Amino acid sequence: MEFGVIGLGRMGRIVVDRCLDAGHDVVAFDIDEDAVADAADAGAAPADSIPDVADQLGEAKRIWLMVPAGDPVDAALDELEGLVDEDDVVVDGGNSNFRDSMRRAESTDVAYLDCGTSGGPAGAELGFSLMVGGPEWAYEAMTPVFDAVATGPDGHDRMGPAGSGHYVKMVHNGVEYALMQTYGEGFELLANGRFDLDLESVARTWNNGAVIRSWLLELCEEAFAEEGSDLGTVADRVEGGSTGTWTVQEALEQEVPVPLIYQALAERFSSRSTDGDDPGRFSRRLANRLRYGFGRHEVPRRDD
Repeated sequence: MEFGVIGLGRMGRIVVDRCLDAGHDVVAFDIDEDAVADAADAGAAPADSIPDVADQLGEAKRIWLMVPAGDPVDAALDELEGLVDEDDVVVDGGNSNFRDSMRRAESTDVAYLDCGTSGGPAGAELGFSLMVGGPEWAYEAMTPVFDAVATGPDGHDRMGPAGSGHYVKMVHNGVEYALMQTYGEGFELLANGRFDLDLESVARTWNNGAVIRSWLLELCEEAFAEEGSDLGTVADRVEGGSTGTWTVQEALEQEVPVPLIYQALAERFSSRSTDGDDPGRFSRRLANRLRYGFGRHEVPRRDD
């Protein structure tokens, strides 16, 4: 299958590589010429602009956007206007607000799929989890690509109409915040409790058969192995928060109580008001390091 990828950052490049490995033909574009050249070296057909991507594709154009949420998505759609029609498909694989996705689906002629994407850079090897919203025919048309990008056929599904994919991903991220906070609080108690514990050993033991085993717990083990049980210089500062904020806002509108997600979000905001050299809360320091584990986000550190 031939399709285009616009945006060759970490996640976009994974989409390209996994699809090339699966035998698909990929036309690749990014504003970074070096990123385009690297993708071409891997086997993609290079494009020098968004219109060039559309020009290189056949009559049934299939395009995956992996650009930052917000204005860059609208800018890409504006450039595609007049080059795609109702028989073509555009996938938005970023963390767009579901309301923006609903608006875009209404305002563009193209079949628009909002695709919540989870898995981080680890998806290069394992594949992503894909939560897709939009027309069923468009989802089915993109299924060969979704099979390649996801962990396999079980790693993706159509959630419902336009907006539902990013809606499910939004709530996913809220749950993620709460899970990170819960692990952080548990390990904070262990770190400051009555025994001198090897937290890497605790995490490894829990992750082998315990009820609370998970990938996040594997990343806790990784963090303690690389930073030590005291987490070294990892700072009490947790970045991010947009999707968690959207989750809490939606919960308020729907009158659904989400106290754990709300508190986890509040902890993130509170972490940004602390002195960067203050050791601070262990739970937030672990959440900081976990963000590196699954997303390779920069780890804020304190000066010793």
